[in-house]
Amino acid sequence: MNITLIIVIITSVISFSAFSNPRVTEQMIFYPPAITNQNQWYRFFSCALIHADPPHLLFNMFSLYSFGGLVEENFKYLFGSLGPILYVALYVISQFLCLLPTFSKHKNDYSYRSLGASGAVSAVIFAGIFLNPLVKLSLLFIPIGIPGFIFGFLYLGVTVYLDRKGGGSINHSAHLFGAIAGIGLLVIFGYAFSQYDLFQNFIAQIKSFSF
Repeated sequence: MNITLIIVIITSVISFSAFSNPRVTEQMIFYPPAITNQNQWYRFFSCALIHADPPHLLFNMFSLYSFGGLVEENFKYLFGSLGPILYVALYVISQFLCLLPTFSKHKNDYSYRSLGASGAVSAVIFAGIFLNPLVKLSLLFIPIGIPGFIFGFLYLGVTVYLDRKGGGSINHSAHLFGAIAGIGLLVIFGYAFSQYDLFQNFIAQIKSFSF
Protein backbone atom coordinates (compact mmCIF):
# COMPACT_ATOMS: atom_id res chain seq x y z
CA MET A 1 0.00 0.00 0.00
CA ASN A 2 1.62 3.24 -1.14
CA ILE A 3 1.20 6.74 0.28
CA THR A 4 -1.15 7.79 -2.51
CA LEU A 5 -3.58 5.00 -1.71
CA ILE A 6 -3.45 5.88 1.99
CA ILE A 7 -4.35 9.51 1.16
CA VAL A 8 -7.18 8.32 -1.08
CA ILE A 9 -8.59 6.04 1.63
CA ILE A 10 -8.37 8.64 4.42
CA THR A 11 -9.90 11.36 2.23
CA SER A 12 -12.69 9.07 1.05
CA VAL A 13 -13.62 7.91 4.55
CA ILE A 14 -13.76 11.45 5.94
CA SER A 15 -15.59 12.79 2.88
CA PHE A 16 -18.28 10.12 3.09
CA SER A 17 -18.73 10.78 6.81
CA ALA A 18 -19.18 14.48 6.02
CA PHE A 19 -21.80 13.81 3.33
CA SER A 20 -24.24 12.73 6.02
CA ASN A 21 -23.02 15.08 8.74
CA PRO A 22 -23.23 18.81 7.89
CA ARG A 23 -21.53 19.65 11.20
CA VAL A 24 -18.35 17.90 10.08
CA THR A 25 -18.41 19.82 6.83
CA GLU A 26 -18.96 23.12 8.62
CA GLN A 27 -16.03 22.49 10.96
CA MET A 28 -13.63 21.49 8.18
CA ILE A 29 -14.61 23.61 5.18
CA PHE A 30 -12.36 26.44 3.99
CA TYR A 31 -14.07 29.49 5.46
CA PRO A 32 -11.74 32.54 5.29
CA PRO A 33 -13.47 34.67 7.98
CA ALA A 34 -12.96 31.85 10.51
CA ILE A 35 -9.23 32.06 9.76
CA THR A 36 -9.16 35.86 9.85
CA ASN A 37 -11.15 36.26 13.05
CA GLN A 38 -10.55 33.00 14.93
CA ASN A 39 -7.12 31.87 13.62
CA GLN A 40 -8.51 28.53 12.42
CA TRP A 41 -5.59 27.94 10.11
CA TYR A 42 -6.24 24.20 10.09
CA ARG A 43 -9.00 24.88 7.56
CA PHE A 44 -6.36 25.29 4.85
CA PHE A 45 -5.73 21.55 5.25
CA SER A 46 -8.97 20.09 6.61
CA CYS A 47 -10.97 21.28 3.59
CA ALA A 48 -8.95 18.89 1.40
CA LEU A 49 -10.46 15.97 3.29
CA ILE A 50 -14.08 16.81 2.41
CA HIS A 51 -15.89 17.14 -0.91
CA ALA A 52 -19.15 18.52 -2.23
CA ASP A 53 -20.58 15.18 -3.37
CA PRO A 54 -19.50 11.66 -4.47
CA PRO A 55 -18.71 12.68 -8.11
CA HIS A 56 -16.47 15.49 -6.84
CA LEU A 57 -14.69 13.05 -4.54
CA LEU A 58 -14.43 10.38 -7.24
CA PHE A 59 -12.92 12.76 -9.79
CA ASN A 60 -10.28 14.08 -7.39
CA MET A 61 -9.31 10.72 -5.95
CA PHE A 62 -9.22 9.01 -9.35
CA SER A 63 -6.96 11.79 -10.65
CA LEU A 64 -4.71 11.52 -7.60
CA TYR A 65 -4.53 7.73 -7.79
CA SER A 66 -3.78 7.83 -11.52
CA PHE A 67 -0.78 10.17 -11.12
CA GLY A 68 0.31 9.71 -7.52
CA GLY A 69 1.86 6.28 -7.85
CA LEU A 70 4.10 7.39 -10.71
CA VAL A 71 5.15 10.56 -8.85
CA GLU A 72 5.88 8.52 -5.72
CA GLU A 73 8.16 6.18 -7.66
CA ASN A 74 9.94 9.14 -9.25
CA PHE A 75 10.46 10.69 -5.82
CA LYS A 76 12.00 7.46 -4.50
CA TYR A 77 14.37 7.40 -7.46
CA LEU A 78 15.30 11.09 -7.13
CA PHE A 79 15.45 11.47 -3.36
CA GLY A 80 16.03 7.98 -1.99
CA SER A 81 14.80 7.48 1.55
CA LEU A 82 13.57 11.09 1.63
CA GLY A 83 11.24 10.40 -1.29
CA PRO A 84 8.12 9.45 0.69
CA ILE A 85 8.58 12.37 3.11
CA LEU A 86 9.01 14.88 0.29
CA TYR A 87 6.03 13.45 -1.56
CA VAL A 88 3.80 14.03 1.48
CA ALA A 89 5.37 17.48 1.90
CA LEU A 90 4.55 18.33 -1.73
CA TYR A 91 0.91 17.37 -1.20
CA VAL A 92 0.46 19.13 2.15
CA ILE A 93 2.41 22.32 1.39
CA SER A 94 0.73 22.70 -2.01
CA GLN A 95 -2.65 22.41 -0.34
CA PHE A 96 -1.74 25.40 1.84
CA LEU A 97 -0.13 27.46 -0.93
CA CYS A 98 -2.92 26.96 -3.45
CA LEU A 99 -5.44 28.59 -1.10
CA LEU A 100 -3.39 31.64 -0.12
CA PRO A 101 -4.68 33.76 -3.06
CA THR A 102 -8.24 32.66 -2.25
CA PHE A 103 -7.76 33.60 1.39
CA SER A 104 -6.34 37.00 0.45
CA LYS A 105 -9.33 37.69 -1.79
CA HIS A 106 -12.06 36.38 0.53
CA LYS A 107 -10.63 36.82 4.04
CA ASN A 108 -13.61 38.95 5.07
CA ASP A 109 -16.18 37.40 2.74
CA TYR A 110 -18.76 35.75 5.00
CA SER A 111 -20.57 34.16 2.07
CA TYR A 112 -17.53 32.32 0.68
CA ARG A 113 -16.70 28.67 1.29
CA SER A 114 -14.52 26.16 -0.53
CA LEU A 115 -13.74 22.46 -0.17
CA GLY A 116 -11.97 19.61 -1.90
CA ALA A 117 -8.43 18.42 -2.60
CA SER A 118 -8.25 19.80 -6.14
CA GLY A 119 -5.33 22.14 -5.43
CA ALA A 120 -3.14 19.44 -3.89
CA VAL A 121 -4.15 16.97 -6.61
CA SER A 122 -3.20 19.53 -9.26
CA ALA A 123 0.21 19.82 -7.60
CA VAL A 124 0.78 16.08 -7.88
CA ILE A 125 -0.43 16.00 -11.49
CA PHE A 126 1.83 18.84 -12.60
CA ALA A 127 4.80 17.47 -10.69
CA GLY A 128 4.20 14.27 -12.65
CA ILE A 129 3.97 16.18 -15.93
CA PHE A 130 7.20 18.05 -15.18
CA LEU A 131 8.99 14.78 -14.47
CA ASN A 132 7.43 12.96 -17.45
CA PRO A 133 6.33 15.64 -19.95
CA LEU A 134 5.79 13.16 -22.78
CA VAL A 135 3.47 10.82 -20.88
CA LYS A 136 0.22 10.48 -22.83
CA LEU A 137 -2.91 11.83 -21.14
CA SER A 138 -6.47 11.47 -22.33
CA LEU A 139 -9.75 13.04 -21.27
CA LEU A 140 -13.32 11.86 -21.58
CA PHE A 141 -13.94 14.21 -24.50
CA ILE A 142 -10.48 13.63 -26.04
CA PRO A 143 -10.17 9.88 -26.69
CA ILE A 144 -6.65 10.21 -28.12
CA GLY A 145 -3.82 10.61 -25.62
CA ILE A 146 -1.89 13.88 -25.81
CA PRO A 147 1.57 14.57 -24.34
CA GLY A 148 1.48 15.76 -20.76
CA PHE A 149 3.23 19.06 -21.38
CA ILE A 150 0.68 20.01 -24.06
CA PHE A 151 -2.15 18.98 -21.76
CA GLY A 152 -0.55 21.09 -19.02
CA PHE A 153 -0.41 24.25 -21.13
CA LEU A 154 -4.00 23.76 -22.28
CA TYR A 155 -5.19 23.11 -18.74
CA LEU A 156 -3.45 26.18 -17.34
CA GLY A 157 -4.78 28.36 -20.15
CA VAL A 158 -8.37 27.25 -19.58
CA THR A 159 -7.96 27.56 -15.81
CA VAL A 160 -6.65 31.14 -16.05
CA TYR A 161 -9.55 32.06 -18.36
CA LEU A 162 -12.18 30.55 -16.07
CA ASP A 163 -10.63 32.13 -13.00
CA ARG A 164 -10.70 35.59 -14.57
CA LYS A 165 -14.21 35.04 -15.86
CA GLY A 166 -15.44 34.21 -12.37
CA GLY A 167 -18.80 32.79 -11.42
CA GLY A 168 -19.65 29.20 -10.67
CA SER A 169 -18.78 27.18 -7.59
CA ILE A 170 -15.37 25.83 -8.68
CA ASN A 171 -12.27 27.39 -7.16
CA HIS A 172 -10.18 27.65 -10.35
CA SER A 173 -7.60 29.73 -8.50
CA ALA A 174 -6.77 26.74 -6.28
CA HIS A 175 -6.26 24.57 -9.37
CA LEU A 176 -3.94 27.12 -10.94
CA PHE A 177 -1.83 27.85 -7.88
CA GLY A 178 -1.80 24.19 -6.90
CA ALA A 179 -0.24 23.35 -10.27
CA ILE A 180 2.33 26.14 -9.87
CA ALA A 181 3.11 25.05 -6.30
CA GLY A 182 3.61 21.44 -7.39
CA ILE A 183 6.22 22.36 -9.99
CA GLY A 184 7.85 24.99 -7.77
CA LEU A 185 8.22 22.68 -4.79
CA LEU A 186 9.52 19.88 -7.00
CA VAL A 187 12.23 22.18 -8.37
CA ILE A 188 13.16 23.34 -4.85
CA PHE A 189 13.34 19.76 -3.61
CA GLY A 190 15.46 18.86 -6.62
CA TYR A 191 18.04 21.56 -5.93
CA ALA A 192 18.08 20.86 -2.19
CA PHE A 193 18.02 17.07 -2.04
CA SER A 194 19.08 15.64 -5.40
CA GLN A 195 21.93 15.96 -7.87
CA TYR A 196 19.58 15.11 -10.71
CA ASP A 197 18.97 18.13 -12.96
CA LEU A 198 15.19 18.26 -13.29
CA PHE A 199 15.20 21.20 -15.72
CA GLN A 200 17.65 19.49 -18.05
CA ASN A 201 15.54 16.33 -17.94
CA PHE A 202 12.39 18.28 -18.77
CA ILE A 203 14.05 20.19 -21.63
CA ALA A 204 15.70 17.08 -23.03
CA GLN A 205 12.38 15.23 -23.17
CA ILE A 206 10.62 18.18 -24.82
CA LYS A 207 13.37 18.41 -27.44
CA SER A 208 12.96 14.74 -28.23
CA PHE A 209 9.21 15.14 -28.83
CA SER A 210 7.82 14.64 -32.30
CA PHE A 211 4.26 14.12 -33.52
